[in-house]
Amino acid sequence: MKKEVTLYTDGACSGNPGIGGYGGILIYGDIKREYSGGELQTTNNRMELMAVIVGLKRLKYPCKVAVYSDSAYTVNAFIKGWIYTWMKTSWKKSDGKAVQNVDLWQELYNLTQIHEVTFYKVAGHADNDLNNRCDELARGAILELRKTEEN
Repeated sequence: MKKEVTLYTDGACSGNPGIGGYGGILIYGDIKREYSGGELQTTNNRMELMAVIVGLKRLKYPCKVAVYSDSAYTVNAFIKGWIYTWMKTSWKKSDGKAVQNVDLWQELYNLTQIHEVTFYKVAGHADNDLNNRCDELARGAILELRKTEEN
């Protein structure tokens, strides 16, 4: 039987593109593990995807994972099935344009083949303490990157 894990994530960008950060919280029973990171030149959407990817990669065994994100971009790709259509159409959207961030979508899809992942959309910057904490982690990663750039 797979362990049940909850994953809250958020991504942020200062400028879009610009310096970006992501944060996440993995929860298993009473155990909570926070993580964050970032990139100097990226987009908000890439950081949203990275937040989920990094969280899933931290799991040591295949798990049943409930992912909570305020990113419609990330959540709807799975809930509405966009990613499966993109894969069938060689990563083209319905308007014929190329899907952006294919490298991350492929990596995230591969992780969903290891873990049993269910995505849930939460309201951003609202009354969800865990989502708000992920936002703090993402913004903190941006501040840390800024400091390294200034030195």
